[in-house]
This record gives sequence, C-alpha cells and structure tokens, in this order.
Amino acid sequence: MDEYNLIDQDVEHIMKESFLQYSMAVIVSRALPDVRDGLKPVHRRILYTMHENGLTPDQAYRKCADTVGSVLGRYHPHGDASVYDALVRLAQSFSLRYPLVDGHGNFGSVDGDPPAAYRYTEARMAKMSLNMLTDIKKDTVDFQPNYDDRLQEPVVLPSRFPNILCNGSVGIAVGMATNIPPHNLHEVIEGMKIVMQNPDCTLDELMQAIKGPDFPTGGIIMGRSGIRAAYGTGRGKIILRSKTSIEEIKGRNCIIVTEIPYMVNKARLVESIAGLVKDKRIDGIHDLRDETGRDGMRIVIELKKDANAQVVLNKLFTLTQLQDSVGVILLALVKGVPKVLTLKQILQEYIDFQVDVIRRRTEFDLKKAKEREHILQGLVIALDNIDEVIEIMKTSKNIPEGKQRLMTRFGLSDIQAEHIAQMTLGRLTGMERQKILDELEEITAKVADYEDILANHQRVLDIIIEEVEAIQEKYGDERRTQIENVSGEVDIEDLIPVEESVVTYTNVGYIKRMPISVYKAQNRGGKGVTGMKQREDDCVTEMSVCSSHDNILFITTKGQAYKMKCYELPEGSKASRGVNIKNLLELSDDNLIAAMIKVEDFDDDKYIVMVTKRGKIKRTPLSAYKNVRKRGLIAIGLDDGDEIAGVRLTEGNNELLIATHNGMAIRISENDVRVMSRTAHGVRAIKLRGDDYVVSMARIREGASVLTVSETGLGRRVELESYPVRHRGGSGVLNYKNGDVCGIKVVDEDDDIIMISSDGIVIRLRACDISMMGRYSRGVRLMKVTGDNKVVTFTRTEHDDNAEIAEVEKASEEDIRKAQEEEKAEVLEDDAEPDDQE
Repeated sequence: MDEYNLIDQDVEHIMKESFLQYSMAVIVSRALPDVRDGLKPVHRRILYTMHENGLTPDQAYRKCADTVGSVLGRYHPHGDASVYDALVRLAQSFSLRYPLVDGHGNFGSVDGDPPAAYRYTEARMAKMSLNMLTDIKKDTVDFQPNYDDRLQEPVVLPSRFPNILCNGSVGIAVGMATNIPPHNLHEVIEGMKIVMQNPDCTLDELMQAIKGPDFPTGGIIMGRSGIRAAYGTGRGKIILRSKTSIEEIKGRNCIIVTEIPYMVNKARLVESIAGLVKDKRIDGIHDLRDETGRDGMRIVIELKKDANAQVVLNKLFTLTQLQDSVGVILLALVKGVPKVLTLKQILQEYIDFQVDVIRRRTEFDLKKAKEREHILQGLVIALDNIDEVIEIMKTSKNIPEGKQRLMTRFGLSDIQAEHIAQMTLGRLTGMERQKILDELEEITAKVADYEDILANHQRVLDIIIEEVEAIQEKYGDERRTQIENVSGEVDIEDLIPVEESVVTYTNVGYIKRMPISVYKAQNRGGKGVTGMKQREDDCVTEMSVCSSHDNILFITTKGQAYKMKCYELPEGSKASRGVNIKNLLELSDDNLIAAMIKVEDFDDDKYIVMVTKRGKIKRTPLSAYKNVRKRGLIAIGLDDGDEIAGVRLTEGNNELLIATHNGMAIRISENDVRVMSRTAHGVRAIKLRGDDYVVSMARIREGASVLTVSETGLGRRVELESYPVRHRGGSGVLNYKNGDVCGIKVVDEDDDIIMISSDGIVIRLRACDISMMGRYSRGVRLMKVTGDNKVVTFTRTEHDDNAEIAEVEKASEEDIRKAQEEEKAEVLEDDAEPDDQE
C-alpha cells in the first residue's frame, strides 16, 4: 500500500461528499438568485463586465461576442452558449419586466424564434441597469477573487431597486426550484415604503400596494387567493388568462387574443389550437390566423356562424395555454443559504441590504471627505504662514528635508506636507485662497452630515426612500397584468342549456353524445332510425342517458379515473361513429376504459365498487373522485400485473355478483366490504384457485336474471335465487361447469344482447329467447365460433324492433329439467373463511 501511496476510502463517503459539493455549487453559484440583487452569478458577471468595458447607455453598441468573451475570460469559465443565452434573456422585453440589457439585432421572439449568433448581435447596458451598479466603487459591496485569483468580482451588485421582485427569477437547482414572478416597479417601491414606515405591517396592508405579479406579456390573473397564498407562505399557484375580446368580422364572431400568459410560446399556442380543431376536440372554429405585427399581438380565431363564442372561448381556456397556471415559489439565497420567503421577508431582506449599502457608502464618503479635509487644513496653515513656508523650502537641500522641517515647525502630517511641497505659486493668489477656504467649509459640513447619517438610522431609511422614489418617478409605469375576481368569471355551465343526451361508447373506444330527441318514440311497426356506421368488429358497449350538466366518470383497466362533463363530449349525428376516447383523455395504448359511469352529484352516500382480475375488491365514497385532474387520478392501487375487471356505482346497500373465468361466482353484500381510501388496494373478494381470474362483476336487480356467456359461444340464464349470499373472501359457488367464462350480466326480459367475437363477428340476440336453466347447465349455442376464435365481449342494451335479431338455439324441456335437478342435487362446500388482508 505504502509503496504505491494508495489511500483507502469508502466509496459511499466519497460519493456523498462529491455530490454535496456539486449540489452546493449548483445551488449557490448557478441556479438560484440572491435575495439582495435578484441575480444569478452569470447575470451579475455580465452586467459587471459591461460596466467595466464602459458599455453604458450613452456609448455605442458593441458586438455580443466581445462581451461574452470578456465574461468567459474574466469571471465565468463555462460554455459561451450559457453566457449568451443569459445575456439574451436580459435583453428580451417579453422575458423581463424591466430589461437590463439594450440589445441591437435579433434577440429572439415570443414565438420561440432563437436569437441570431453573438457575432451578429450587439448590446450595451440598459438605462435601468445603471441603477444596479450605482456606487459599486464606493465599497458598497464585498468583492471576491475570480476563478483564477487574477481579478476581483462583486459578490452582489448594489441594486438600487428591488430587482428580485421587479424582474423575478426562474431556476432549478438540486432538489429545489425557484419561480419568482415579475412585479410592477411602482407597486414594489410603495410596498418597500410601507415596510420601512411600519415594520409590523400585515399582509393585507402590504397587498394594498403590491396587488400581485405584473407580467411583461400582460394577461389577466383570475382571483386573488393564489396571490395571497404565495405572498403569505412563499408558495402558491396563480391562474393567468389571455386577454381576449369578441368582435364581429365580415358577419362572423371572432375571438381576438391580444395578450397571452407569461412564458407561453405563441407559435406553439396557435399550433395547439389548430390541432384541437383538427382532432375535433373543439367545435365551432372556422378559421385561425396570427395577425401579430408592429402594432402588437393579435391572434384571430374565426368562429362558425352557429357557434357560441363564450362556450368556445371557455373550451380554449380549458384545453390550451390561453389559460395557464403559474406556480410561485419565492426561493432565494439569504446569506448563501436557500430559503423560501414571504413577500414581507423579501422586502425586509432587501431593505436591510440597502441599509448596509447606504452605511458602507457613507463610511466611504466620510473617509474620503476627512482625507480631503485634512489636506485642506494643511493648505490653510501654509497660506496663513506662507512667507515662513517659502523660506523653509528655499533653505532646504531637497524636498524630503523641506517636508520634514514643515512637519516639525507646524505639526503637519506627511500627506499635508506633501501637498504643501507640491503647491504651485498660482495657489497663492487671493482667489485661490478663498476657494480653499470655501472647499474646507463645504467638506466640514459634509463630514458632519455623513457622521449624522451613520448615527441616525431613520436618516438612512429616508435616503433609501428618496433614492427609490427617484427611480420610481423615472421608470415607474402602469400595470400590464389585470387582476379579476373569480366571482366575476363567467361559468361555462351557465351558457349550456340543460337537456337530456344519450352517450354511447363502443368496443373499440369511440364515444359521442346525441340529443335524446334523436330517438323519437315511434308507433309499433315503424322503421326506426339509422344507427351509427360501425366497423365490423365494433359495437356499443355502454349507453347512458345523461343531463348535459352531468359528470361522466371513466375508470380505466390500469386503475386511473378521468372525469368529463357531458357537454364536453363531442356531439355526433345518428350515423357518425363519434371520436376515439384517446383524443379526449390522455390514455396509453394498453390502458382501456373499464367503465363509464354517469354521476349527477358526488354524494357521500354513493360508492364506487371495483373488483380486480386477481380477486380484490374495494369500495370508496363517490365524493373521493370529485376533484379529478385533467391528467387523471389514481382510482385504485393495483398490484403488479393486476387490472380492473369490473366497476359499479352503488347506493350503499346493493348486492354484487362476481364471476371468474373458470366458472366460479360469489354473491356478496357491499356492506361486507369496508369503505377505503381512493388509493387503497382493496381486500379479497373471492378466493381464486390455480390460474383462475375474475372476468366481471354485476349489480343485483330484483326481477332480473343472470346471463353467463362462455368464450365458446354457449350461454344460459339463471334465476338470482340460485346464487346464495356469502361472506366475501370465500371460493363462492359453481356458476358454469365448463369454465372459459367470457362474462356475466344481470339482464331483464326486454333487453337485447350484443355479442362480438375475436374475428369481428357481431350478433344481436333477444334476452328473453335465451333459456332459463340451472347453474350446472352448459347452456345452449348463442353464437358460432370457429377455429381459435372466441367470444371476447358482450353487452346488454335496450331492445330495438328494427335491429336484426339472430336466432338462439332452443334448449329442450328435458335439458332444462335435467339442469335444474342437477343443481338441486349437487352442493358445493364454500370456503367460508374470508381473508381481510389489504
């Protein structure tokens, strides 16, 4: 070991130390702004380098390549792209509320167009940025060595206005992120004054001055609750809406968009609207064009003549970034430590910093004034004794000897003697003497004033207020972002008439709604109405009559819940297929809709009951699914490889029948399943044997019967009384002797049954034509399947006299009698012990 000078170290320790150092470097030196000047290191270095290079607003523009190179060489040894991107953002009027760099050339656009290369663009400091560097040479801030100890760079800029709030900041560090929105300079300074005058002010008092964020791209903030949460806790969410108007152009109503939410790409916004129109997720839009020019932003959304403009606009707010949410995280570095701050804390930290800046500047000025006062006092002594001074200098061998004799004779300091020795004959005139006396009087007054400032804290605060008010008067402007009360928001439901609709969902995922008036009652013997044009392997699996204001709850096989209003579903004609559900919900290819449930109100006395293929069951109050997000919500916790087999909406006292593929079934009361949370995995519903799995679940209805269909096309109906109520967790009773069960349905005599096979064959049967038999009967032939094909699904629907009804094989009376006798003769021992483990 010693021969090779090897060091024995724990890898885990080295990794922790290295990652910690990296994390702190990202947090402190890259991604987060300092609460004092609101700048990240790269922005601070850009502004300081431009200051050093003399790129002030009154000087000519200089190539950005020169500035980027200077920043890289002196202070920021990273990629040139990172420096140029930061410089570009400082110059973009749509990114910063008060740009700090004055750019000349192509610096990008709100459409997301990139800036030109730095060899083509030019830049200099903006007038506003001069206030960031005021008095930086008066020891107002600390300096630190640069990366190679060759130069000194400021730790923070003096920042004579609260840039952290005025321009905001966005950054992602390691394990933390900041998103400080921009604010109006006038309002922020008024807020500063409130805090300085009353350090114990409340948030309400502070918000009288600072209404809320003020974005450079304008827009409308919906409601004040998000603003208050952000200001009071440091975290909140603000809903930002585009500024729109409805105008009539050439006989058509048009939605005109003149302002969009902050940081939204206009080109992508227009593209997304066009995509929604193409996918038919938004109806009523005739044409879309971007007419943005030098006069400002203007997006024109031309509507169809029969479209309700307010309804279309609200859909656009819901589905596009015309309305966007801005997450506020007031995170900044306070003395090198990242902290989430309230609005008042940010203002107080900035005020404390400015107090320190004013004190340090005053101390610097006092020191210089005292030095000058000391020199002037020596000059006055010399002028009062000018003849003797001249004689001493004449009789001295050299200047050092003369200086020493002056210091001894008049009690002068070395620096006083130096200035006297360097004094010219022109200073001996009466006018020059008076100038020295006047300057001494002025300097003496300044020294007294500086000392008074340092001794009086209130004077320091008065100076801060005076200086920020000067900036406020010069650069303050009106708010660009409006703030509206949510109560004034138009509710889309108020614009939708309440009417009954029929919602249909097909086997391959097409959904549509139609007014119930399409299904007009006809006399016996009528021709009926034309149904939708379907693919051969498609059929309606779900049909529900809903109010236009009802909620439709979708539960997927992967255990996700989605929610839509009935009026949000696309309206189709009698012959149309509708829209594929994947165009409306964010579903993966292997995530299918397991159930579509109509919900009028999310009451606590109603429940969603789900059963999985592996035999678990869960009951959850319907109210738990009230706040379903746009991207869905977890409806049930599923084990690996498990998925939803059946979903039912219950009233709290229903009975459920659960069937398995190998032919078992169990009838239980839903009260036997305790109420669980939304993300729970559930408890055992039925004990499965071998490779068996649950295929479906039905809700018991009085007067109905149970239809069981096998994958081989056989089936029969059985009376409900044949299934005794058991405790959950048992093995159940034999439902179908031959196994290979496709599913079960609780059906009525007047129902129709639609069956579909794996080769796309669809047939329709009368439920009353299917024989009523015993549980042990194999049933009769309902559908012929050949080869490896099998029945994949079936559903019940209302009877249609006009539909083509297939004939059902009739069971003989002897077969029925034998099946009933066999059921009475055979008794299965049930596994009565339930398994309640989660």
